[in-house]
Amino acid sequence: MTGKAVAGKAKDKRNTAVIWTVVLTLFVGVPCAIGIVNGGESTDVPAPTTEQRDATVPLLASAFSGQGICYGWALHDYSTEISVGSNLGDQVPVRDDPRCPRWIEVSAVVRYTSASSESQDSASIGVDGSADIDPADLYPIASGLSRFGLDEDAFVDEPGWAITRATTVLPLLAAEVGLADPAPAPSAAVPEPTGTPQPLPSAGNDLLRDRWGWLLTAAGLLLVAALFIAVGGWQRRRQRRPSARDAGGSPEPPGRSGRPTTAAAPAQRAGVEAAGRTREEA
Repeated sequence: MTGKAVAGKAKDKRNTAVIWTVVLTLFVGVPCAIGIVNGGESTDVPAPTTEQRDATVPLLASAFSGQGICYGWALHDYSTEISVGSNLGDQVPVRDDPRCPRWIEVSAVVRYTSASSESQDSASIGVDGSADIDPADLYPIASGLSRFGLDEDAFVDEPGWAITRATTVLPLLAAEVGLADPAPAPSAAVPEPTGTPQPLPSAGNDLLRDRWGWLLTAAGLLLVAALFIAVGGWQRRRQRRPSARDAGGSPEPPGRSGRPTTAAAPAQRAGVEAAGRTREEA
């Protein structure tokens, strides 16, 4: 076996090693990276900002002074309470407080799911009141929140803003059902989020967000297939062009004129031609 053939085989082995390295990276490295990314995703529900809470408490205190009803909020991340407040102050609930014989509270439970989950993000909204308030009056208050755009989608998208905003419209809804005298609408709504908002966790319930890992893997498989086809075509072209040395024998070196030299004809024996002429002349 010639040195050129040995070098060609060694190069083919290196190409095969590169191909298997790419395949292992796509089939092992990519799924591991996807698992790390999904595992590091946060599903925590954001609480109202300090600005939102500070703007809400004075509005509720004004409504209490005009209607004699305490108003408050409670936000839960699944079963964990992450924010509570009322006209009595931030982090002060209205339930079981002797200063609030009559109270109405809006509560919400927000559930975020990971991107790999088939479950959708969801929110549950409810309105509770003290024992002297008929539950039949609380139902239209809860359903009236949607008139202000405070539905489940709003609580999923921006739970902190939604819970504080819902609390500020409770006095208006309570007056509509006759629980208290009409009170003026809040002169200043809960401030909208300012600055650069923090990105919300991925809900994980649409096609691209739920299956992007599979789409990435499929794209990797297509790249591997294209790589195999390209390498196979390259190796096939190499096999169709064997070198002259591998085919056997080496060509004769060209002469000085650049053309291959041919063997010279055998020299004629001396005296043959002359003898022939002598007989003809004779």
